[in-house]
Amino acid sequence: MTPSPAAASAGAPRPRVFGAPLRYIQGPGALDAVGAQAALTGTIALLVADRVVLQLVEPKVRAACAAAGVRLEVALFSGEVTPPEIERLCAQVRALAPTAVIAAGGGKGIDIGKAVAHALGAEVISVPTVASNDAPTSKIYVVYDESHRLLAVEHMDRNPSAVIVDTELIARAPARLLLAGIGDAISKTFEVAQCQRAGGANIYGGAGTLAAIALAALCYDMLRAHAPAALRAVERQQPNAALENCVEAAVLLSGMCFENGGLSIAHAMTRGLTAVRGARDALHGLQVAYGLLVQLVLEERDTAFVQELVDFYRGIGLPTSLGDLGVSAPTAAEIQQIAELTMTAPHVRNFQRPLDAAQIAAAIHGIEAERAVAA
Repeated sequence: MTPSPAAASAGAPRPRVFGAPLRYIQGPGALDAVGAQAALTGTIALLVADRVVLQLVEPKVRAACAAAGVRLEVALFSGEVTPPEIERLCAQVRALAPTAVIAAGGGKGIDIGKAVAHALGAEVISVPTVASNDAPTSKIYVVYDESHRLLAVEHMDRNPSAVIVDTELIARAPARLLLAGIGDAISKTFEVAQCQRAGGANIYGGAGTLAAIALAALCYDMLRAHAPAALRAVERQQPNAALENCVEAAVLLSGMCFENGGLSIAHAMTRGLTAVRGARDALHGLQVAYGLLVQLVLEERDTAFVQELVDFYRGIGLPTSLGDLGVSAPTAAEIQQIAELTMTAPHVRNFQRPLDAAQIAAAIHGIEAERAVAA
């Protein structure tokens, strides 16, 4: 939703817009609810997942759909969200006319399901098997070209009709994936604040809401309070209350924060970090966690505040330097490249003052120098 040309020319404020999934179901064994949610859309569901994820979820999904009177078909995802792959899957199932697409897996698995559902006009039920990002709640999905370069960020008409997070599955995933989810989510309270200060639009094209600010603060508090114990729970592969709180923050709260509140420098940094050696292979959430440190320097935050967050990062394993992201001995040219590409991200405008590449590079140099002294 965007203001009309007349309203924009008159300087009228953007309307506040808030969006979210219709249902969010989380907990051990939550996957058993997928059939009932699919039945709310109709009688035919399509499960889209790669081969590994199918082995994890298909038996339970099939049983749950059968119990709810829903016919289930399966489409095997090749692993890359490209236009040819989207069309291949759509051609395979178009005659089926599913009323729901059950998108299962990590970020790519969720995105391919969204893309197929969008093309077929079906509802989306997202079933994350890891908590590494907030894609399950969002209405957007990312499409890549054949060389795995970002091609487009597409928007569904609405958010998923259901998000089903079975924490028994999450607890069995590698701990580093939950760590990435924590890194992706912990920036949101700072990014939402900057976006609103700058008058930036949220993902719906509207102004952020007071609810987004409150959710962002809650997201940060839950991660700070529960992340260490949640990571230990994953190492034991046993869900507990800390894991439940941390997963809700990393999936539900984080997703609603970025869509309704907007993003800023921490996420803009991923444009640059994905272009340099080492860092390009780091998980998205780890890139964002480092980007938040850069954003806090640009905000001119108190040194003690930043150091306290750095200590938290170190305690759970989040990156505090480019070296931690895989960029050993970063050169001035690489830092400049990161800064210049960061400036190409639309989120960079959602900041309390205009920035340029030199300021971003200086912030990175400052972080790297401090970490070198600390080491």
